[in-house]
Amino acid sequence: MDEKAPPRGPEPAPISTATPTPDHNTSDTETVITHDHRSIITPSSKLSSEAGAREADGETEKRHAADEPGRHHLNPIPSSHIPSPDLTPLHGERTTNGWGVDDDVESDTTGRSIIAPYNHPAAEEAAEGTQNGEAERDPFEVGWEGGDADPMCPRSFPLWKKWLIVFITSVGSFCVTNASASYTATYAQMNSEFSTTRLVATLGLSTFVLGIALGPFWSPLAEFYGRRPIYLCSFAGFIIWLIPSAVARNIETMIVARFFQGVSGSAFLSVSGGTVGDMFTRDTMLAPMAIFALAPFVGPATGPLVGGFINMYTNWRWTHYVLLIWSGVLLVSIALFVPETYHPVLLKRKAERLRKTTGDDRWRAPIEKTTRSVAHTVAYSLLRPFQILALEPMALVLNIYTAILLGLLYLFFGAFPLIFRTNYDFNLWQVGLTFMGLLVAMVVACLSTPFWTGVRHRLVERRQQKTGVLRDEPEDQLPPVIFSAPLITGGLFWFGFTSTPQVHWIVPIIGSGVFGLGMALAFTGIFTFLVDAYPRYAASALASNALMRCTFAAAFPLFGIQMYESLGFQWATALMAFVTLAMMPFPYIFFRYGKRIRARSRFATAT
Repeated sequence: MDEKAPPRGPEPAPISTATPTPDHNTSDTETVITHDHRSIITPSSKLSSEAGAREADGETEKRHAADEPGRHHLNPIPSSHIPSPDLTPLHGERTTNGWGVDDDVESDTTGRSIIAPYNHPAAEEAAEGTQNGEAERDPFEVGWEGGDADPMCPRSFPLWKKWLIVFITSVGSFCVTNASASYTATYAQMNSEFSTTRLVATLGLSTFVLGIALGPFWSPLAEFYGRRPIYLCSFAGFIIWLIPSAVARNIETMIVARFFQGVSGSAFLSVSGGTVGDMFTRDTMLAPMAIFALAPFVGPATGPLVGGFINMYTNWRWTHYVLLIWSGVLLVSIALFVPETYHPVLLKRKAERLRKTTGDDRWRAPIEKTTRSVAHTVAYSLLRPFQILALEPMALVLNIYTAILLGLLYLFFGAFPLIFRTNYDFNLWQVGLTFMGLLVAMVVACLSTPFWTGVRHRLVERRQQKTGVLRDEPEDQLPPVIFSAPLITGGLFWFGFTSTPQVHWIVPIIGSGVFGLGMALAFTGIFTFLVDAYPRYAASALASNALMRCTFAAAFPLFGIQMYESLGFQWATALMAFVTLAMMPFPYIFFRYGKRIRARSRFATAT
């Protein structure tokens, strides 16, 4: 390829025999990965032999150290001596930005798929899928110097700082989902003031959850502008839309404001999971990811309790005032303590500093070479979730399953007050305490994560003994889902047929806890299965799940009270239990035959 050299600026010392070939029309995904659990570095130029390159690697590094003793600390050595492994077309490729948008994995002239090295959640699998080959890479493409040890890399943050960021972002997710449910405790006072019905008031809950359903589509903006601007702008919008709720003079204002609260707050739910992946490697992210995953489910479970205490002792508007104060403190915490962690944006900043300090305009970060526009990326993020729903039976069935579970959780926001007030004469804050069975069960499910990790490891070892190949499969994520299915169905039957005045109130609460334990295990297993089964389109698979889940969660509360009043407390819950009973075999079917189904899939990995 012909190259036009920059008119000015010092040129870095030449390396090996490679010629710098910056290509400013290259996509930001056009890099490959080399991973050894300690660093992720960017290969850049063509070698005649991959094996020979490995042998010469150490000597080349020593020559660079000797030749460039005064090299600027920001100036990464162009890594032409690093081998450039090929990637198979699909296997092992994961979205590079956590729960952001999917990567448009493109091919170069040799037909190889190439993906970015930064923040890659499954670099080990990608390395397994490589083939011998040669590639010509830009030696002026900026990467992390020393891999994760680079001072600008978020994975080099002190451990206390990482956990502080995880805590703040998790509390943010908890705040948004808590706001969705604490609203249900305002019905009695608010309906009296606005002269409206309970069904109309419930629309405020449904529109909030519909707004949350749009959350995954914030992610393309995070890809271009980073995570921190999305946090600040979206949470500021969340606060702004809380104000109309606090001062509303009619139910129409409340319903509209609640929708935009959900839209604004949803960005926090969809983007903050990627922040965990930015800071932790795959083998260290188990604990922080478990905490992050728990926060959005603890929020709805504790919302009625928080709202119950507030509305029991003061005016209903204080429900929204408390949320305003809470959100304001969080916004200040985000501004002060949550830096940018998105690797492509940080590499862009590093490239800008390199160009400024060296005077060489050839230094470029991968994101600066992308040809994709914001409109193009957003359009694909909107289209792919619907394609997956329409064309992928595995994703469709599991999405329906999780949608029913979340719909039941939100249905309980109306059913619990009806049941426990009628049967046990509970007041508002006591009704809020009845949700603690769900909360305790979700915490237990979170604590069981190491056990299920051990189960997956044993499945991998068993597969190695049979086939001689050490590899994991997406179906290894399904055992907790299989185990959870009878818990969900049994817990619903338990809750339904014990919610009578003759049975002590603790018994149905324990039944709801059994249901909550199964629900939490099912969500965890299905989420990780979708990411593993649809590695290239993981963000779209999760977006399709969120869209269907939140649609069901918005619809169920609208008919829940009428269903419980018409069918009775026992049979209304039993009806839902029979639905989950019909879906119980599907996790096992996918565990047993998932690999065959994936072989015929357009989006899933087939191996």
